[in-house]
Amino acid sequence: MNIMLTSVGRRAYMVKYFKEVLGETGEVHVCNSDDLTVAFNYADKAVISPMIYDEGYIPFLIDYCKKNNINVVLSLFDIDLLVLAKAKEQFEEIGTKLIVSDESFVSVCNDKWMTYQFLTQHSFGAPRTYIHFEDAADALSRGEISYPVVVKARFGMGSIAVAMAHDEEELRFYSKRIARDIESSYLKFESNAVASDERVIYQECIKGQEYGADVINDLNGKTRGIVVRKKLAMRSGETDIAEIVDDSRIKSELIRLGEISKHIGNMDVDVFLKDDQVYILEMNARFGGGYPFSHISGCNLPKAIVAWAEGKDVEDDILRATPGVRAYKELEMSRKYE
Repeated sequence: MNIMLTSVGRRAYMVKYFKEVLGETGEVHVCNSDDLTVAFNYADKAVISPMIYDEGYIPFLIDYCKKNNINVVLSLFDIDLLVLAKAKEQFEEIGTKLIVSDESFVSVCNDKWMTYQFLTQHSFGAPRTYIHFEDAADALSRGEISYPVVVKARFGMGSIAVAMAHDEEELRFYSKRIARDIESSYLKFESNAVASDERVIYQECIKGQEYGADVINDLNGKTRGIVVRKKLAMRSGETDIAEIVDDSRIKSELIRLGEISKHIGNMDVDVFLKDDQVYILEMNARFGGGYPFSHISGCNLPKAIVAWAEGKDVEDDILRATPGVRAYKELEMSRKYE
């Protein structure tokens, strides 16, 4: 079996995980819009692709998959997910399995306003969120929420275009600044699909313990596993230190989320726990930066994905992580090899 990881970016560990599973039975291919990634060092084959929104992007991938007998394609980047989901049938026509959720659900995950509407519609706890500055200001004046308020890009990801406003002056300032940040970054591509005054959202700040989780569904959208990580240290929007926990309050809500969403493969979810109330903050329909904590603690989703793609099933134990395991990310130097 040959696997292609698109928009591989810094996720070199995902290349290693899939290579460990495939061994000598297949190859791991990667692509990125430039070669400024260490992941190119570890893949069996690497190629520079067109930019995601380039009209030649999908034709390039289809042609590459044909020429290199790619059986499975996964993406590791939010923006890429939506473009791929729209082209799912094209991959199926050449016999390549594209592991991505339906376009409609990817759209929900990529759009923080739609995420909030989805969560409240299905009675999940979520931070109160507003799409217009005036609505947020009114909510503050009524005491519905209080400062600080999180101001962020509606289609943002990671720590890009996020700020904390502690008063009305900062709220106005960050509203304008983040709108400018969106226009000067790749966030503009999805943001341009909505009105200019609906590209920034205003969100209640939940002050509680933060958790990350992997909500694992099989390729038919059936929920098969939940791994919850207590975040102990963060850096630039990603978890540096985390501990696997077995919290029934969080797990029961995430099982329900997986069953409702019927997403495909992994969904990376950010959760807050405050006064025994579970709040879901964000959903990312892909492997997230927290997955290595699950993997090192016993969960092996790449192994399950390979088995599922081959038409086989796996034991649920493969998708469990050991509670109490604490893990740390470390910086490691790697040179480029020609």
